Amino acid sequence: MMSWGRPGTGAEDREVRLPGTRDQVARARRMVSGALGRDHPLHDDCVLLTSEIVTNAVLHSDSGRGGAFTLTVSYTADRVRVSVRDDGSARPPCGCHADPYSPGGRGLPLLEALSRRWGVTREAGANNVWFELVLDLVGASAVPSDGRLFNR
Repeated sequence: MMSWGRPGTGAEDREVRLPGTRDQVARARRMVSGALGRDHPLHDDCVLLTSEIVTNAVLHSDSGRGGAFTLTVSYTADRVRVSVRDDGSARPPCGCHADPYSPGGRGLPLLEALSRRWGVTREAGANNVWFELVLDLVGASAVPSDGRLFNR
């Protein structure tokens, strides 16, 4: 299995470049799941949204036509940011509403519904789609001194 690189200054940052093939969607999900750990409170939503943005890169950009994409994950105990930079497309990603009978078109609306923030940046035709999830602790006491809200 390909190992993660370390792009940023934080100890909990991971980055990897993967081929733009459909089988890499499952691999990206596994890599994010492994980085966060299944006990992370944002795990399930993060893995779901990662699957959506990686699928979009593979299906709708040059990444899926012999290219690759870069998956970056940055996280703490209460925040996760994932981004996928693809090899480019003629048009930016569309947040259009899907036909209720269509099998696709729900990825960006899911980002809108589940993430705290998300966005798309384009540079030289390449798309960088990202999202952030934040754990909201209503009425919770301060974070433990080790900064972790879960065990890994």
